[in-house]
Amino acid sequence: MIKQIPYWRLSSFYWFYFATLGSFIPFWGLYLADAGFNAIEIGQLMAVVMGTKIIAPYLWGWIADHRGNRLSIIRMGAVLAVLGFAGVFLSTTFWWLFLVLLVFSFFWNAILPQYEALTFNYLAKNEHQYSWVRVWGSIGFVVSVTVVGIVLTSMSITHLPIIILTLLLGIALSTFVIADHAGGSHKAEHLPLLQILKNKQVIALLAACLLVQASHGPYYTFYSIYTESHGYERSWIGVLWAIGVMSEVVVFALMPWLVKRFGLRLLLLASLFSGSLRWLLIGFFIDNALMTTFAQIFHASTFGIYHAVAIAYIHRYFKGKNQGKGQALYSSVSFGIGGALGSLLGGYLWESAGASITFTSAALLSLLAFMISWKYTKN
Repeated sequence: MIKQIPYWRLSSFYWFYFATLGSFIPFWGLYLADAGFNAIEIGQLMAVVMGTKIIAPYLWGWIADHRGNRLSIIRMGAVLAVLGFAGVFLSTTFWWLFLVLLVFSFFWNAILPQYEALTFNYLAKNEHQYSWVRVWGSIGFVVSVTVVGIVLTSMSITHLPIIILTLLLGIALSTFVIADHAGGSHKAEHLPLLQILKNKQVIALLAACLLVQASHGPYYTFYSIYTESHGYERSWIGVLWAIGVMSEVVVFALMPWLVKRFGLRLLLLASLFSGSLRWLLIGFFIDNALMTTFAQIFHASTFGIYHAVAIAYIHRYFKGKNQGKGQALYSSVSFGIGGALGSLLGGYLWESAGASITFTSAALLSLLAFMISWKYTKN
């Protein structure tokens, strides 16, 4: 595989992109809390970041599929994300941060689905090897979340934006070391988009993906705040996040074998069911360090297996000129609508009912996704 594609150049983007995510998602809630925002306001600001995934990926995917300049759009988005985030240094008022996060995430969230499409174009018929490229994103996340957690133990969290901006610059630079790849001809297997969206299996997959990411909303938004409030130091919080993603690294490396051995459907069902168990463990056993650590290992299935399987299904259903739109639609519906609803509603529920009830609700959402997939998903 390495001889057939620019493996390290493709992987460098994933490393920087998810290293940025490893600095942002685990610690941005702590940064906002340090700035004086309450749970509802934190949920609203995080919902902005998730919410831009509803429109931005699909809009840019449509442009890329029809104009054929996917890499140029990726590069432009990466540069504009850097410029947008730089506004965080000017003020920390609610509405200014709302605007900064809106602009920054509109571009940042748009580039990953297009890079996924670019990667699959390079992989061609070797799509089962996607996880071997994507795994470097997980490694980047682990390195970032561990190092930043240690740094923020001895340094003020007000320095977090500098770290994030540096990693965003790395994303932008990585887009200039790879060449564009148009993939195969779009003439074959090209169906009208509306016809694809009438497929019950496609509808069920997108519904399950929405519910899965909604169930992750409280975790991405409040997990670090939750663990810190129960006595965990920031360095250990970083380690907990790293343990979760390291388990994801292992499963990404094994995905080609897992898919051949168990098939996509069984893997998807296992990941959704394990999600319910994971959220209950976090919600009710946070004071048990061993159980809390054990719950993080489930990230291998609740995200690692889930994402690899979901993106394989999307690549299977959306062919030809619909490829970029399919990846963008997956991002918009799941990480966008699902993530925004999970963060926003999680903030209100966290403030009114507490952590245990919030994570119980997340477990029920994952269980509902399991039931939908059980009925409609085929191998």
